[in-house]
Amino acid sequence: MIDRVKRNRYLILRRFVQVSVMGFLIGGNAYGWSVLRGDLSFSVLFSTVPLADPFAVLQMFFAGSKIAADLLVGSLLVLGFYGVVAGRSFCSWVCPVNIITDTANRIRRYFGSTLKNNVKIARSTRFWIVALALILSWVFSTAAFELISPVAVIQRGIVYGMGLGGTVALSIFLFDLVVVRNGFCGHICPLGGFYAIQARLSSIRIKHDHRACTLCLDCKPVCPESQVLKIIGKSSGFITRGECTNCGRCVDVCPEKALAFGIRQPFNYRRIR
Repeated sequence: MIDRVKRNRYLILRRFVQVSVMGFLIGGNAYGWSVLRGDLSFSVLFSTVPLADPFAVLQMFFAGSKIAADLLVGSLLVLGFYGVVAGRSFCSWVCPVNIITDTANRIRRYFGSTLKNNVKIARSTRFWIVALALILSWVFSTAAFELISPVAVIQRGIVYGMGLGGTVALSIFLFDLVVVRNGFCGHICPLGGFYAIQARLSSIRIKHDHRACTLCLDCKPVCPESQVLKIIGKSSGFITRGECTNCGRCVDVCPEKALAFGIRQPFNYRRIR
């Protein structure tokens, strides 16, 4: 039991954080708790600190909306935290959609080759959708992606009552299960694409020690962004690609402890090949 917990320590910790965030949002909206009130687009921490989704605020800017001071401050705080410190960890440590996609892809691994990708979608598609969302926001004078965002629909469904959120959650689950592995988060979600763009300079990173690596490759099947693991067994260093979600699954499953979390020196842009 203890060994199993150790091999899943970051997964367990992520689920605790995700459930806690949703719990505090529910408590803030339903019972007036002051810890966290609002939703993932805009919330207030301890009735004092504003927190705002920087991608949503950017869409509002392109739509020509006047950005209130608390939205601007909140978006800069969030952008600074993820951009300088935590990288793309919102996608794996906060976003509730991650629980759905992780479950679908765990089932895919269980069934192995019987569930193959039937559709090929380039991972760069999400970056094009980021650009499209901003263009449509400008054209229609509204935050385009926020109108249809599955992340927002599911999160608000959890906080305020499922309704449409249940249908969206099931659709994403089936998409990842039978259509494309890691399809939503890894290929088409513009919010994940946005965080991947700004995560390149963040300090908390997965580091690899190739001297300890035995090339068992247990890390690659569990990684939702396996393309970032090209250095495995080749050289030591930090995984610097912004697509890495800092989920820690590769660290959990590495039997030789060749992978671990580390802190990269500020403005160290060296890319390990």
